[in-house]
Amino acid sequence: MPLHKGSRPDERSLSVNPFYGVADPVGGMTESPPKHRLPDTPTPPSTAYQLVHDELMLDGNSRLNLATFVTTWMEPEAGVLMAECRDKNMIDKDEYPRTAELERRCVAMLADLWNAPEPSAAVGCSTTGSSEACMLAGMALKRRWSKRGPASGARPNLVMGVNVQVCWEKFCAFWEVEPRLVPMEGDRFHLDPRAAAELCDENTIGVVGVLGSTFDGSYEPIADLCAALDALQERTGLDVPVHVDGASGAMVAPFLDEDLVWDFRLPRVASINTSGHKYGLVYPGVGWALWRDGAALPEELVFRVNYLGGDMPTFALNFSRPGAQVVAQYYTFLRLGREGYRAVQHSAREVARGIADRVAELGDFELLTRGDELPVFAFTTAPGVESYDVFDVSRRLRESGWLVPAYTFPPNREDLSVLRVVCRNGFSTDLADLFVDDLTRLLPELRRQPHPLTRDKAAATGFHH
Repeated sequence: MPLHKGSRPDERSLSVNPFYGVADPVGGMTESPPKHRLPDTPTPPSTAYQLVHDELMLDGNSRLNLATFVTTWMEPEAGVLMAECRDKNMIDKDEYPRTAELERRCVAMLADLWNAPEPSAAVGCSTTGSSEACMLAGMALKRRWSKRGPASGARPNLVMGVNVQVCWEKFCAFWEVEPRLVPMEGDRFHLDPRAAAELCDENTIGVVGVLGSTFDGSYEPIADLCAALDALQERTGLDVPVHVDGASGAMVAPFLDEDLVWDFRLPRVASINTSGHKYGLVYPGVGWALWRDGAALPEELVFRVNYLGGDMPTFALNFSRPGAQVVAQYYTFLRLGREGYRAVQHSAREVARGIADRVAELGDFELLTRGDELPVFAFTTAPGVESYDVFDVSRRLRESGWLVPAYTFPPNREDLSVLRVVCRNGFSTDLADLFVDDLTRLLPELRRQPHPLTRDKAAATGFHH
């Protein structure tokens, strides 16, 4: 509001000044608000928005984040639907029956996609992501084991590759299960089926197979794992179920690798999880857990709650959460269909393959994977490259806005440090060209270094395991 000479501002009507240079007692932007206690007085909404908006500018650009598997782009219509549903607590199925129906339809669609013997008999639920879905699947495995009547004092164990996502280590810690890890060996960067079977005994609640390792994007051989456990059962009588952690691959393989048998077509596969917010193509906040039938999910784990006037079955670790992501998942299923998903995932894989080939052509790097399973590839410095390492490359790429994680592999390959690139929907061929151009541009300076800058301390540059 304009002020006459000698007048005082009306503090009740002030808002953000259109520039930052005027000290405004209420709505100005020249003094920092308290950061570790509540302000004494309200702040005008436009001022509060601008303060938060400005601080968030220092975050990385999510579209240039090649570390995350999480979806960073959706169509505007999906955003509108999510905004319309953000105030609905989807756990209250009695008050929001249509949101509950859309969740049920998504479960049915996934059961059909993953070749459940009787899709109508499959059971499942939405979660906040794959981590929660894995916890639920692990709980079901442990309860099934306990119902078999183990010896008094027996400790349950879970067999998996050392490359599993950290949520499985959390599950074992939270639910007091012994983790039995199959180490990496040589150029095998994930679980070996025979080694996994050898770790099983009468207290094994299950074996986790990963369809798309986060370390390098490779599929674990789920069918071979089931065959090894079939042979174990013939020899010993042990009947060990398999859970498939398909956080990423369960929404890629059905469309691009239709001949690959990894899902409910294998009788030993009891349950599968996926992240709707990864290659399910939904913004963060949704995962899915499915069991082949009711026998795989003990009924006593399903709670029936009288909540806000209705009887509601629920099997989840989180109770209150918005329905927006589930609605967005149904929108995406409806919008794309099988052919649409196939086109999107094919494009992502082709971009990954193209970048991997061009990185290999630079001569400074050696590929571990080429993006031909998950649209993900991992690479390390080639033999003879001594002036820099992967941590130097990651740090220099960040200067151009690219977030590319560098990390060291787990036992028995701690000697191997890699960079990993995740290609997602929205990472176009044009952005891929820009990435390769920036990588090529920084190499001459890296080659002139006397030695890797992280020689004394190599710390991972992106969150991983």
